[in-house]
Amino acid sequence: MNASPLTLTKKRHSCVRLDKDGRALVIDPGGFSGEDEAVGADAILVTHEHPDHFDEGRLRAALEADPAAEIWTLRSVAEQLAAAFPGRVHTVGHGDTFSAAGFDVQVHGELHAVIHPDIPRITNVGFLVDGAVFHPGDALTVPEQPVDTLLLPVMAPWSKISEVIDYVREVGPRRAIDIHDALLTDLARPIYDGQIGALGGSDHGRMAPGERTGL
Repeated sequence: MNASPLTLTKKRHSCVRLDKDGRALVIDPGGFSGEDEAVGADAILVTHEHPDHFDEGRLRAALEADPAAEIWTLRSVAEQLAAAFPGRVHTVGHGDTFSAAGFDVQVHGELHAVIHPDIPRITNVGFLVDGAVFHPGDALTVPEQPVDTLLLPVMAPWSKISEVIDYVREVGPRRAIDIHDALLTDLARPIYDGQIGALGGSDHGRMAPGERTGL
């Protein structure tokens, strides 16, 4: 684990920002997040092509605003941006490791979770940042090493709460923080909080958009 302290800022839905040593890394600034969540990031990671995780306009705006900003993502997303920003959009896949704006990143996973057997599965990668924070995208990928903070896709068309609970148990993080929560209503939140907290076996919490925490 990197010795420098990390600060995590929860954005809307699956978007988060990590800050360390004056530099920022943003993951999944998609269509459900704020318009300018990627602007000002030194590095941007995108887990897959679904519009709640990937918004081409938001990424183009971030790269145009800062000529030094770069993106790391899988091929299906990279192909939509690489020609316009040569040398700044990097294709990665399962097993890759790289450094982005001073953050050490490992790539885990290959496929999106099954939505329905009749819907073809697309590619999806998860990112383990500084050996501490894991963002799985839209999959229940279990990294092959311990995870301190799991960013937990808490509610999605492809999951049910028993799978979410079992995922926390299998990863075994020190704490799990909810992401992928834009569709989770205020009425349902206490149910999810109570059941995941009681049965997951890890400290479980959720953050409001804009809320920050040290890691």
